[in-house]
Order: sequence, then structure tokens, then C-alpha cells
Amino acid sequence: MGRIVLVTGVSHDLGGLVARRMASDPEVSRVIGVDVVPPRGDLGGVRFVRADIRNPVIAKVIAGEDVDTVVHTSVVSSPAAVGGRGSMKEHNVIGTMQLLAACQRAPGLERLVVKSSAAVYGSSSRDPAMFTEDMAPKRMPRSGFAKDVLEVEGYVRGFSRRRPDVTVTLLRNAHTISSRGGSIMVDYFSMNPVPKVLGFDARLQLLHYDDLVAVLHHATLAGVHGTFNVAADGVVMMSQALRRLGRVSVPMPQVALSSLGSLIRQTPLTVPHFSGEQIDYLAFGRGLDTTRMRQVLGFEPVFSTEQALNELSSKLGPGLLETHPVVSLERLVAGRAGATGATGATASLGHDVRADRRDSDG
Repeated sequence: MGRIVLVTGVSHDLGGLVARRMASDPEVSRVIGVDVVPPRGDLGGVRFVRADIRNPVIAKVIAGEDVDTVVHTSVVSSPAAVGGRGSMKEHNVIGTMQLLAACQRAPGLERLVVKSSAAVYGSSSRDPAMFTEDMAPKRMPRSGFAKDVLEVEGYVRGFSRRRPDVTVTLLRNAHTISSRGGSIMVDYFSMNPVPKVLGFDARLQLLHYDDLVAVLHHATLAGVHGTFNVAADGVVMMSQALRRLGRVSVPMPQVALSSLGSLIRQTPLTVPHFSGEQIDYLAFGRGLDTTRMRQVLGFEPVFSTEQALNELSSKLGPGLLETHPVVSLERLVAGRAGATGATGATASLGHDVRADRRDSDG
């Protein structure tokens, strides 16, 4: 008998890909995918169960299906994906609490894999060159996705103490990029020109989206207890990444970039969400020590940071995006003084992306 795996969040891109990959693995007997809405695409051999992890009914699903492995992928990073910041916090924190309560009551559970995020480390001028898994953020997050994942990790550690018989794997992934769809960083790099924080050159250590799917699959079958940073080899500077992608950058003060994000969110356009934590990341970046990922978890990403950028560059070539002169962004900023200018300028930055892929980000 192979493993019986339950995957949360299968209506989103990440959960669906992980579930389908699990279902094709000979070491897995059955895969049950749960979410509040049916998936848009075909899940192949995955059995879909419509269930909300915030509802205690999830315990009946785990018990009724004889689940021995739970893979929790549905901690979302974008408020737009779940209807606003309040819903996002309820989904991330309350949902995880209910899921862990259900897992605690499941005597047959053997493994729990939780997708967290490197956002737990924050981004500041006092950060070390590389964060190891036992380091704490230099500045504790007070709101947003980073605060959610800190709370989620706290509840996961509490579950691990109560159920020492369960192997718990916590994965802190770096920001993801891929030519196949949108993420927070792909949305950012897709802007042309790209607003860059004036006076800063962030250190970027990224992760290809395919490697995120692969590490969740690997961790599920490896059954290694612990917390692991997950990122690609190599660090590049923001200026290097923009040149590699052929993007035009417009230096802007942090305050102005925050105002730009607020202005854009008042329009119907789908563009990056410039939250406070995101602006800090765009200013300072983040580096992750991945020694434990390789030596203990036994996972090796296929793509380095540079290779992931090169793969994205092939998608952001001429013809994919409309190229506008720098004056378009300047008009957008100036438009704060007049509604007409703002409307015309923001229209020049529109592009269509998939919101659910953003949920994979850190």
C-alpha cells in the first residue's frame, strides 16, 4: 500500500499541480484534493472533495478517507485571491488552526507538510547576508502575509509538540518566478517601465515555480522532520535582474512607491500589490541559507536564480507585453494631482495575470 495523501487548496494552481503530481507517483495509492470551490482544470486521478478547512467537517474527510499524509498548500499571499485582507487572515490562520485540530484527532496520520514562506524573515537593512532556519526576523511583521505565516508556523510547532509521532515538514520558500504564469515578482518584472526603490539595490534569491511544486512532492515522500529554507542557488542584485530581463527601471522613493500602489489599487487593473512588506523586499531583498534543504531534506532545485530569470526572460520578450515610454509611469505618478491624468496613465500599465499563482509567493 502506498500513501494516502490529502492536499489542500487544489482549486488554486499550486495545490492542483502538487495533487496531480502526487497522483502519478507509484508510491502514492490515493490523493484527495480539498477546497471550497471546484478546480477549474482536470485533476486527473485526484479525487476532489468540496470542503472548507475552516470547518470542522475537514476532520471527517481525513478520518473517512484513512489519510496518512496531509499537504497544506493553501496559505495564500494575495488578499485579492480570497476577497480581501480580512478573509485572507481568516483563511490562513483560522483555516490552518482547524486543519491542525483535525490532524490532531486523526490517529492514523503519519506526515504533515506545510508550505510556509521566507516572508517570516522580513526584509530590513539589519538582515544577515543569509538567513538560516533558526534565525528570527530583525523586525517583526505587524500585519499582512508575513504576520499570517508567523502565526501559522507557531500553530504548526504547537501541533508538532502535541503529536510527536507525526513527521512535520515546514517549507519556507523564496519568491517564485516562472514563464508559465503570474506571481508577485513576475507581475513586478512584467511592468515596463519597472518602478525601482530609489537608493537601494535589493539582493534577490528566487525559486522557479516548477521547483516549488517539486519540493512539496519530494518532502511528502521523504518524510523528513524539520523546517527548511527553499530557494535556488545564487543571488543577483535587482539592477542585474532588470537588465537581464530587458526592463526599463524608474527609481522612486519608497514613500512614492507606496503611494503608487495605493493609486493603482483604486483602478480595475491587475498589477502588483505594493504592500509594506513587498516594498521592503524590493528595497532590501533577502538571502536564504539552503544547506539543510540539500543535506537534510535531500532536495536540489533544478533552476538557479539566474536560470530562472533567463527562463522568465524568454517569456517577457518583444511582442508579449506592450512597451510604453517612461513618460507613462511619470504621468501615472503625476496623476495623483488630477483624476484625468491618473486614469490615462494607469491604463498604460495594464496586463492580465492569474491571481491564484501569486499565492505561491513568499
